[in-house]
Amino acid sequence: MEESHADGPTTEGPQKIRILLVDDHPVVRKGTRELLEGYPDFEVVGEAADGLEAVKLSKNLEPNLILMDVSMPNMNGIEATRHIKAAQPTVAVLVLTSYDDDAYVFALLEAGAAGYLLKNARDEEIVNAVRAVAGGESVLHPSVAKKVLGRFAAQSNPTPPSGEELSNRELEVLKIAAGGSTNKEIARDLDISPRTVQVHLANIFSKLGVGSRTEAVLYGIRRGWIDPAAL
Repeated sequence: MEESHADGPTTEGPQKIRILLVDDHPVVRKGTRELLEGYPDFEVVGEAADGLEAVKLSKNLEPNLILMDVSMPNMNGIEATRHIKAAQPTVAVLVLTSYDDDAYVFALLEAGAAGYLLKNARDEEIVNAVRAVAGGESVLHPSVAKKVLGRFAAQSNPTPPSGEELSNRELEVLKIAAGGSTNKEIARDLDISPRTVQVHLANIFSKLGVGSRTEAVLYGIRRGWIDPAAL
């Protein structure tokens, strides 16, 4: 296990996103560390080779975000996420794994993971997802987003709740968000600012009476605004 010792968050200069890497493969940890350390707003504060080690280091290092693998010895990523979120609810967990099996996906999201990426994601996608999840957003790989939407749509009441109609621009934002895009990616696609995307999402949540992107997308599916097969 490779570990970077730190005394805690600093108060000087811009606040960096403190990241703990959790993966049982040293080569993967090394490559991910090199990628993230190329950005000035990231600080890799430690590494863990399994979930048990991750739980201990998270308490000691107080990261903002944990980049979590799934299949590991001693304690897997699902159990580690449960323990960490129970003890440190403000720590964000972004899953980075080779597996998109339903059992892993839903267990990790239920455990409190805010994002789920596959290891074949491009470097830019990983970097953007780290920033988004650390900022309170949820990010799902497209194949994972389809699984989540499919399950929730099948379990939900087909009658949509009452709510105001969305503007054309808000519908555009919602449809792009349904594909798992971050605020930055939505802003780029629509040629608007990320701040404007945040405002649109806040308006969407308020109008539809929901509290998350997933709930808003489900509302859109029920109303026929979004075609799940097209995601």
